[in-house]
Order: sequence, then C-alpha cells, then structure tokens
Amino acid sequence: QVQLVESGGGLVQPGGSLRLSCAASGSIFSIDAMGWYRQAPGKQRELVADITSGGITNYADSVKGRFTISKDNAKNTMYLQMNSLKPEDTAVYYCNKVQGILFRWGQGTQVTVST
Repeated sequence: QVQLVESGGGLVQPGGSLRLSCAASGSIFSIDAMGWYRQAPGKQRELVADITSGGITNYADSVKGRFTISKDNAKNTMYLQMNSLKPEDTAVYYCNKVQGILFRWGQGTQVTVST
C-alpha cells in the first residue's frame, strides 16, 4: 500500500509563499497522474493542480498563475509552489492520484493565510 506524506504547510501572510511537498513510499509519479487537493472548513475537497506521468500540468482557475506543480520522480516527491497566497487559499492540502482508485489519504498539511 502506497503511503503519502504531505509537508511544508504553515501560517503565512497574504501575498506570501509556501512550498508543499508530497513524499510517496513508492515510484508512483512516473506511472500515475497525481494532484494536489485542498479542503477548507465546511467545504468539499477540491483538486487544485495535477501533473501527468509525462509532466503535463493543469490548474484550477482559482490558482492559475500563482501555483506551480512539479515532481522529482527519482525522489518519489511532488511539490506545490504557492505564491501570492490569499486568505481563501486557507485549507488542508493533500496529494493523491487524479484517476482510478485513489490511494489512502495522508494526514495533509495545513496552510493558513492570515494577517
């Protein structure tokens, strides 16, 4: 069973930046399309960015131009660079597959954008 561990969250002021990491226990990023999801309090989990096994990226309109998804297949790690953060980006961020049967969800990493 693949394990996913998200890290890099924290408290940041509006306009600030954070870099999230998703470490996997297996070599999945060269096989599966993977994505970053987020869930804000009282809201459903949403996909904000994804990257195919070949490196093609897609973004939700709400983060386009501010977030960048990338991966390092050799390190079994995926990243989310978040710039120009807004209070509405506050959520717990998770990584997982974007197609087929998902892996078990990790614990996520909390991102809070506030003054």
